[in-house]
Amino acid sequence: MLKNIQKRVRALFPSRPSPEPVYQRREIPRDQHNVSRSMISEPAKKVLNRLNNAGYEAYLVGGGVRDILLGERPKDFDIATDATPEEVHELFRNSRLIGRRFRIVHVLFGREVIEVTTFRGNAGNSEENDEEDDDRKTSEHGLLLRDNVYGNQEEDALRRDFTVNALYYCIRDFTVVDYAGGVEDLQNRQLRLIGNPETRYREDPVRMLRAVRFAAKLGFTIEPVTEAPIHELAPLLTHIPPARLFEEVLKLFSAGYGEATWYLLKQYGLLDPLFPETMKAIADGQPDELIVRALQNTDARIHQGKSVTPYFMYAALLWPALQAEWQRRQDNGEPVQQALHQSIGKVIGRQVQATSIPKRFSGPMKEIWELQMRLPRRQGKRAYGVMEHPRFRAAYDFLLVREAAGEVEPGLGQWWTDFQATDDRGREQMLTQLGQQGPRKRKRRRKPASPSSAKSGNS
Repeated sequence: MLKNIQKRVRALFPSRPSPEPVYQRREIPRDQHNVSRSMISEPAKKVLNRLNNAGYEAYLVGGGVRDILLGERPKDFDIATDATPEEVHELFRNSRLIGRRFRIVHVLFGREVIEVTTFRGNAGNSEENDEEDDDRKTSEHGLLLRDNVYGNQEEDALRRDFTVNALYYCIRDFTVVDYAGGVEDLQNRQLRLIGNPETRYREDPVRMLRAVRFAAKLGFTIEPVTEAPIHELAPLLTHIPPARLFEEVLKLFSAGYGEATWYLLKQYGLLDPLFPETMKAIADGQPDELIVRALQNTDARIHQGKSVTPYFMYAALLWPALQAEWQRRQDNGEPVQQALHQSIGKVIGRQVQATSIPKRFSGPMKEIWELQMRLPRRQGKRAYGVMEHPRFRAAYDFLLVREAAGEVEPGLGQWWTDFQATDDRGREQMLTQLGQQGPRKRKRRRKPASPSSAKSGNS
């Protein structure tokens, strides 16, 4: 059965043979690179030294080496070693074993976490081996679910995704080890997959999202052979569990380069499997201006060191879908409020089939949307009630984004900005002025007395 399913998947997305690249190990001495131990955190150096002193090979690997070579200070440090996860765990009491798909070790130093992985090896490609080997397991679609086959450093390097992430730094002799031409790709500011791109994307379609994320973050171009299959293979993302795609979406839009990421995802057709209802609404004429403005706002907050909330991002990313469904229901005669509540349930229900949304995020997201109807209604005590709502601040920020996108008449956002900034007396004055500006209630005209009642009154 597994074989038949894999054949059908390959038939839907046929591969085109291309020559496999040739890779060769290269050691770059200290005087030819800018990686310095001073750029590595003390916890990372402790882990490297303890592993080396215990007789194991251990290297700083991946984004930490890449970022230092680019002249930046890394936020995270990952280590690759020939020690098994169990051996690493025995060396560090402050560690824990995690992961099902890949077994790894987290060594904890307060808030800093050093991730330690064992060198990965090449497993047999036979389906019989896949089914029988407990260390390597695939899904019914042929995607890797667990792959704990260990190997040497060269095998580990060539199993990594991009050349710029397959660089190793040795703390003992200060060399950088490059198996796949990653240093040259860094110099050329390009992102290149290791191996055959179509094969690697089928093995794990999330690599297409990683290509976009790194291209946006690093400001790199995606090398032509690496980018060529993406648009065609984008539908393979529908085979990835929604929970994993939710985490990938957070990574895509929480790194401070959300706007650039949005345009790249759209360019390569990767938004359709992630946000099918949003993309359908945009294709039908809903604008994406609010999404772009929200991502600009999010990027600015991240670069200022401020926090961002997933529910705010999702509220923006699903807004076109909500607007389309809300308008459709109103056109069918549903009352505005009822149409909104029904639309919210429908849009979220459809979205969780693509990317899951935990309830701790979907609840606040609903409140942000619902408050958009209450924010214009400020007369009397309503403004105080809205401002006391626990989700008021996020809803207010969302209103500002809507106003910047041209969805709301200018002035409402500034009114709420001033209302928050002033004191109680100033607020009362603002509400009084608002009442004076509002339409006056028309007095009800008294009906003239009927002839019969007038006659009886005069008698």
